[in-house]
Amino acid sequence: MTASESLGRFTGDGGSLDDALGAALTDVVGDTGASIGGLYLIEEPGPVLRLVALCGLPVEFTAPWQRLPLAAPVPVADAIREHRLVWIGSHDEMARRYPRTAAVLPYRFALAAIAVTGVSRCWGGIVLMWPADHPQEASARESGHLTTGARRLARLLDEAPGPPGLPEQPRIFRVGTVRHPVPTGVAAVDYLERLPEGAVALDLEGRVTFVSSAAARLLGREPERLIGTRPWQALPWLDDPVYEDQYRTVVVSRAPASFDALRPPDRWLTFRLYPDSSGISVRITPRGEQPAHSAAPAAHRASPAPTGRLYQLVHLAAALTETVTVRDLVALIADHVLPAFGAQGLVLSAVEAGRLKITGHHGYPADVMEGLDALPFDTSLTPAGDVLARGTPAFFASPAELADSYPQAPRMSGKQAWAFLPLVISGRPVGCCVLSYESPHAFTADERAILTSLAGLVAQALDRARLYDTQHRLVHELQQALLPRTLPTLPGLEVTARCLPAGHGVDVGGDFYDLLRLDDSTAAAVIGDVEGHSVASAALMGQVRTAIHAHTNAGATPDLVLARTNQLLVDLDTELLVACLYVQVDLIGHRVTLASAGHVPPLLRVAPHHAHILDVEPGPLLGIGAAVRYPVTATTLPDQAILALHTDGLVELPGTDVARATSALVKHLADADDHDLGQLADSLVQHAWPTGQRTDDVTVLLLRALRRRT
Repeated sequence: MTASESLGRFTGDGGSLDDALGAALTDVVGDTGASIGGLYLIEEPGPVLRLVALCGLPVEFTAPWQRLPLAAPVPVADAIREHRLVWIGSHDEMARRYPRTAAVLPYRFALAAIAVTGVSRCWGGIVLMWPADHPQEASARESGHLTTGARRLARLLDEAPGPPGLPEQPRIFRVGTVRHPVPTGVAAVDYLERLPEGAVALDLEGRVTFVSSAAARLLGREPERLIGTRPWQALPWLDDPVYEDQYRTVVVSRAPASFDALRPPDRWLTFRLYPDSSGISVRITPRGEQPAHSAAPAAHRASPAPTGRLYQLVHLAAALTETVTVRDLVALIADHVLPAFGAQGLVLSAVEAGRLKITGHHGYPADVMEGLDALPFDTSLTPAGDVLARGTPAFFASPAELADSYPQAPRMSGKQAWAFLPLVISGRPVGCCVLSYESPHAFTADERAILTSLAGLVAQALDRARLYDTQHRLVHELQQALLPRTLPTLPGLEVTARCLPAGHGVDVGGDFYDLLRLDDSTAAAVIGDVEGHSVASAALMGQVRTAIHAHTNAGATPDLVLARTNQLLVDLDTELLVACLYVQVDLIGHRVTLASAGHVPPLLRVAPHHAHILDVEPGPLLGIGAAVRYPVTATTLPDQAILALHTDGLVELPGTDVARATSALVKHLADADDHDLGQLADSLVQHAWPTGQRTDDVTVLLLRALRRRT
């Protein structure tokens, strides 16, 4: 489906899926008494959350939140990943739990987020916000309506004939507002005209929809020149972030606010703002003297950046500090920095051996990037090398400006305006970030200043991300080299394994598995987890596997294999502990013998719809101390039974009780299709982590006893 087709689906005629989703969203907003609501849907393959429907808030307020990585530290992402209701009762609580969100939304409100989970998948999540005077705890009625609303949205998405379209901008839906039952429009206007104070009405977008004659006189502007404009745009003396922020505050918090402003040359006015779900009523009264704690008027300041952009930059700065990989950084710049400055193209290059190696791009064809990759610093194709040598950015508002010094550059990409930002840390060049535009763009002074400051943050993020990527690659390669490339075959035994690292942001850890053939009818299966996520964890995992191999081949019983491996770790004096499960399988006697070193117990599916947790007496973790004994547990292994060994990453899920998660996993194993053992292993992982954003390594080793032919 193309982008235009997706947009058409979501902004289609009445009765379409988007209308039904919008109606369901406004219903849950109305039923819960919330003032603001938003619906996010998961966009693959990111996965990224896209804000597709909104009510009670202007679209421009949501710029930092329209596209969010599912791994982002924000309430709605947590609600989806952890399958729970996230409730934030106050701004203080928001600041403690989600400091990045609190920095961009410094207002008083209560917030709830809940996942929209269907029959077979999670579709996304709902975010609701309440006015500042809402109690800090959610009521049972609100929680019930939230849950019901999420189920209704999930049902609509489940029953839709195809996946929903994802628009570039969220679609606005309006919640019905109860009005006065008697038509009193003319009488209300006459009433306001008789009052000495000024009256102004704003919609939620901040535009003037009504202004009384007294208000026009106090503001010094004709009513017709105010209608349809925003006050801070129509009146230069109100063009200050301090005043615009008062409007943003009342829209988000739905709490009244007031401020004083100087109308040049010497007249002070008091503005009182009263919001509701349809807009803001503003009372304007004159003051006799300057307020004691008034803000400096805009006329006495340098031209400020718009409040929305300032908050957006706070969000970007916080987000840049949390990027982990170069891929994360490129995605964040493409999803958030480009829209903030109206740019369409991105090229991010890193310095490597005197050349600029392209590490990521957006909005360019692949062949153009091939021509620009690994260019030397002294290239005449782009200004990238020059800006790095000087350490100062370069801005080109049109192809003509760029062609004066670099004639070939405009013809290579077809872009029409560029910002070349050098990425430098303590005088050391790290790379270059290029933002480009599809039409000529004049860079204002505040844009140049903000982009220059932003380049310093991008430089630090790029340097940190490249270091992480290098370490992550080395650890991953080390772990893969230490794990078995193939598993041995044994008549009467079917085996499959999955070893999946955690998602971005966590180093590869020390999960391991193995299958050792002892003779034609006996095998040993091993699974384990080294504490921590580091090179040391991966290296220790290799030593443990080697020790288990040696002791198994020497004929040691399961308990002695663990005891002797434990002694090795004690002798190595490592600070890391290891959980391990050793299982000896006797295919002729239909028996398994197990020894556990603090490992999660395995699961056994004896027949379709019948599975349970094996009761294995655990011993201490490997490496915890010398002269340790490990109990042995023996049980039968019927024909066609499936023994599922797994690490704790399959059941220790954030915000979920381990016992409950394990019970759900047992039920899934019992009822799942077991025709293909590989697909069964994948379904177990998918059941535990439906979004694919794992916060821990996950390893699964499945063994099925087959009827042996005599």
